[in-house]
Amino acid sequence: MPIADSSFIFTGLSALPHPLILSNNNARKFGTTSAKRTGDSDSISSTQLKFPSLRVSNPLLARSVVAVLGLGFVDAGYSGDWSRIGAITKETEDFLKIGAFLVVPFCVFLIFSFSEQTDSS
Repeated sequence: MPIADSSFIFTGLSALPHPLILSNNNARKFGTTSAKRTGDSDSISSTQLKFPSLRVSNPLLARSVVAVLGLGFVDAGYSGDWSRIGAITKETEDFLKIGAFLVVPFCVFLIFSFSEQTDSS
């Protein structure tokens, strides 16, 4: 097959020229170009709407993480889905039910303690 003799890559029955293999000196060479900025582009960018950045305070983020942790314990212990699909055993599910009695009140305590710290500062 004359793949080495020409700059074509054969796919199926059609031949496609490969842009990186340039055996012909008259072939088009690809390069990067950049446009210069004009004064008109600055006026267009100033009229575009700027969206507000999504900033979340650290205490709110911490409360959300703790709430998801508590809900994860409740879901893993009481839904039965995890043991049904084989992700955890029935014994582990029973252990998570007992653990949820300790973890969920602790999570509620942490959520309220984070809110007290933001009120005092």
